[in-house]
Amino acid sequence: MANFSKSTVPQFSVDVYQNEFLPEGGRDVSAIVTVTSTGGGTSGQRLHGPGGGGTAGVVIMVDCSGSMDYPSTKMRGAREATAAAVDTLRDGTSFAVVAGTHVAKEVYPGNGGLAVADARTRAEAKESLRRLSAGGGTAIGTWLRLADRLLASADLTIRHGILLTDGRNEHESPEELRAALDACAGRFTCDARGVGTDWEVKEVTGIASALLGTADIVADPSALAADFTAMMEHAMDKGVADVALRLWTPVGVEISFVKQVAPTVEDLTGRRTEAGPRAGDYPTGSWGDESRDYHVSVRVPQAAIGQEMLAARVSLIAPDPAGGDPRPLSQGLVRAVWTDDLAMSTSINPQVAHYTGQAELADVIQQGLDARKSGDHDGATAKLGRAVQLAAASGNADTAKLLSKVVDVVDAATGTVRLKAKVAEADEMTLETRSTKTVRVKR
Repeated sequence: MANFSKSTVPQFSVDVYQNEFLPEGGRDVSAIVTVTSTGGGTSGQRLHGPGGGGTAGVVIMVDCSGSMDYPSTKMRGAREATAAAVDTLRDGTSFAVVAGTHVAKEVYPGNGGLAVADARTRAEAKESLRRLSAGGGTAIGTWLRLADRLLASADLTIRHGILLTDGRNEHESPEELRAALDACAGRFTCDARGVGTDWEVKEVTGIASALLGTADIVADPSALAADFTAMMEHAMDKGVADVALRLWTPVGVEISFVKQVAPTVEDLTGRRTEAGPRAGDYPTGSWGDESRDYHVSVRVPQAAIGQEMLAARVSLIAPDPAGGDPRPLSQGLVRAVWTDDLAMSTSINPQVAHYTGQAELADVIQQGLDARKSGDHDGATAKLGRAVQLAAASGNADTAKLLSKVVDVVDAATGTVRLKAKVAEADEMTLETRSTKTVRVKR
């Protein structure tokens, strides 16, 4: 395990939870990898504080399409939320505000670059918000591309976006939005929020997923200011960017999947970039003081009873500020041992079992809601019933509460439910948006 001082980067640790024992002929190895970062607050103060060189940058993208005036509380809430976020910026943080319609316009500072937060620029930025008014269409890809250009205009360590929309992305094709996301991926992280109930859940969650941020619904515009403040505080706590999970495997080992499973489910398998012989990097974004869990599944060659092998080595990698090779922050080992002890080889590790259930929970919620929208009531009842069963078994009380607004629960233990005849649109959208949020396993 390699560590660096708090004055350089946060301290990372890696813990591996698995049952390493396989039966004769067994090939599939699963492990939960817990990554914990501490000292990010200290590092964050250095990055974002006075004299920090403006090494953190944030661009706030505010939907100003015509629908933001219906009702007018949405536009007012967006202005207040943006002002609250600006107030939360630490001195020395670079920032800009973008008004988004079918085009993107820099509202502040308006010079094609970023301002540096202090008392004067925060006051100027809040004054400029008076000019935000609703009118025009929605082309989110143009907002993201402008944010990317602004963040690229300064020498920054942390690059982050906050995006608010209230409607569907109707003024550009899905392909254009996907191209913008592909162009921005790995260049900055972005939290996305939908206000009201007229936006498309899969669009907003897709933006956050592609840019390694969070997604959520703010059904009531009056709650935007508190949500924006919390998002900005979270962004200000980031201490190191562009951290990757590096997976090295021996000859003959195949990677089945790599997923983040806490605090949300995010499949990283397809985001691998090669990092040398038999090694690949999976992006995890920016880190502050926090802990996340990852599920790594590999397939090893068959071996005889009594043999053991290193199935995978998991490392945390961060870029070198001087431009050299990436720096290892910490590592853990995934092992495979073949045994004829039935009890040892058939035991399921509690962490692996828990997160396998949480991943299934996210899947069946999405499948159930899709079935409900398509009129397949039997399919929706079966899937959402299974979701209720999984949420109850894992202690995911928040998801269980959201499910109870969509189905009447007859018996949670068996997953027996009835679809509600009437469901508020905000309740259904909240369940869909938050379906990937997981509860941590009890150690």
